[in-house]
Amino acid sequence: MVIGAVEKKYQSYYTNSDSIVTYMMKMLAVRGEMKILEPCAGDGIFVDALLNEPPTSIDAFELNPQATEILKQKYAKLNNVSVICGDTLTNEKLRFAASFGGVYDRIIANPPYGAWQDYDHRKVLKKIYPELYVKETYSLFLYAAIKLLRADGILVFIIPDTWLNLHTHTRLRSYLLQNTKILEIALFPTSFFPNVNFGYANLCIITLQKCLKVDECLNNKFNVFTDFKKPEQLLGNKAYLKSFAFNQKTVLNNVDSALFISSDESMNFLINNAELKVGDIADCVTGFYSGNDKKHLRATSDKVKNSKRYCKLLPESVCRNYSEQLSILEGIDNKKCFIPIVKGGNVKYLKPDNWFIDWSRNAVNEYKIDSKARFQNSRFYFKTGIGVPMVSSSQITASLIENKIFDQSIVGVFPRETHLTYFLLAFFNTDVCNRIIRTINPSANNPANYIKKIPFIKPSNNLLTKVNSLVKNILDELRDKGNYNLSFEQELNFLFEELYEF
Repeated sequence: MVIGAVEKKYQSYYTNSDSIVTYMMKMLAVRGEMKILEPCAGDGIFVDALLNEPPTSIDAFELNPQATEILKQKYAKLNNVSVICGDTLTNEKLRFAASFGGVYDRIIANPPYGAWQDYDHRKVLKKIYPELYVKETYSLFLYAAIKLLRADGILVFIIPDTWLNLHTHTRLRSYLLQNTKILEIALFPTSFFPNVNFGYANLCIITLQKCLKVDECLNNKFNVFTDFKKPEQLLGNKAYLKSFAFNQKTVLNNVDSALFISSDESMNFLINNAELKVGDIADCVTGFYSGNDKKHLRATSDKVKNSKRYCKLLPESVCRNYSEQLSILEGIDNKKCFIPIVKGGNVKYLKPDNWFIDWSRNAVNEYKIDSKARFQNSRFYFKTGIGVPMVSSSQITASLIENKIFDQSIVGVFPRETHLTYFLLAFFNTDVCNRIIRTINPSANNPANYIKKIPFIKPSNNLLTKVNSLVKNILDELRDKGNYNLSFEQELNFLFEELYEF
C-alpha cells in the first residue's frame, strides 16, 4: 500500500489502499440513486469507487487547483460527476444547504490532517464554526459534513483518533453524540501508511448516520475495533480483533464526553466518578518561555542532551543566592545573573541543574515585553512544586521543582496543601498514574488540562507518612549518590496500587 503526500499547504494524503477503500465503500452502503459528496476529492480514489456503485450524483470538492484540473479532465465525459474547485469549509452554497438540514445522502472522505491555517483564515473559520477548535482541519470537515447530511444519511471518514478524547474536541464530540448514531469505529496504526509522517499515533475510520431524534442518538450502541495488524483485516471477521462496546449516552456523560478505549471498567469508573481530581487539590500551570532560548539559555556542559546549539555556562555568571532576593521577579542587578531552570526530559524525582537562564533585570524586562516570550504564571516561579514534562515516552515522569523557574515544556503542579507535595511527586512516577493518564489521553502528551483530570484519592495519615518517608529517601540518595535504590520505587508502586485498587 502506498500513500502519497502532496503540498504541505493542503496536507492531503491520498488513500491508495484497496482494502481501506473497499471497507469504506461497504460501510457507506450506497443504495440506488443517491446524492453523494466527496468534500476533499484529492486524486479521486473515492469517486472512482463510487462509479462502480448504482447510478449516483457525485459532487467532488477539491481545494488544490492543480488537483482540481486533473479531476475535471478525468471525469469530463461523466454527467453525474461535478468537480468544484473550492473550500468545502467556507463554500456559501454548501453552508446554505447545511442551514436547511443538508442535501446529501452519503458523504465519504479522507480530509486533510493538520493543514496550516493562516491567521486571517482562522478568523473566518472561527466566525463560521465558533464552538470548534479551528487550528485542526479534520474536525471541521467532520462537523461540516454532518451538517450537510440529510436525515438518516451516512458518513464514512478517515481521521486521526485524537478526536476521541482530546479536550479541544469536547464540543465536537458532544454535537456528534447528540446528532448522529455512530455505527462503527475502526482504529488502526499510521504504519498502514508507510513513508508518510502524519504527526499522529493512530488513525480511525468512523461510520455514522445522521439522526434528528436526540433520544435515539443517546440510546445508540456501537463498537470500536482495534488491534488491526494489516489493512486486509478490515474486510475479515472482526471477532478476532479487540472490540469495545459503547452507549452514546454513557459517553456523553463521561469527563469531556471522551471515549476511553479501555477494557478496564474499574478504570473508566474511577476516571468518571472520582470525588477529587488533581486539579481540585493543586494548581497545574504551563511554564516560562524566553522568546529566544538560544540567546538566553546556557548549558553546563557539552554532555547535556540537546545542548549543541547553546552557549556554555560560565561558572562566574551563576547567582547562588537568588532565592533570597525579595524582588527576584524583577530580575537580578548583578553580573552573576544566571539561575537554574527546569526543562523537559524524562527524569524521575530530581533533575540535576543542567540548564541556566539569564535572569538579569534587562533580560527579565525583555521577557515581559517580547511578544514571542511567555512570562506566564509568574506567581508560581521560585516556588516548590512538581514538574511533569509535557511530552513523555512510554512512562509519565515527574521531578521536584525547588525554588526555580520551569519552562513551557513543563507542567508545574503546585499542591495547595504543601504536605501533599512528596505524595504527588511519588504518584506521578508510578505505573498507576501512567495507566490513568494514558487512558484519559493515549498520546504521549501531558498538557495541564489532562493532568488536572487525573483522579486523586486522599491518603490516610499513615499512608502519607510512609510515602513521604520513601520519597525523602529517594531524594536524599539522589543528592548524595546520584541514584537511588529501586526497591523504594517498587514499594511506592505497591502502595499506590493498593490505594487505587489496581
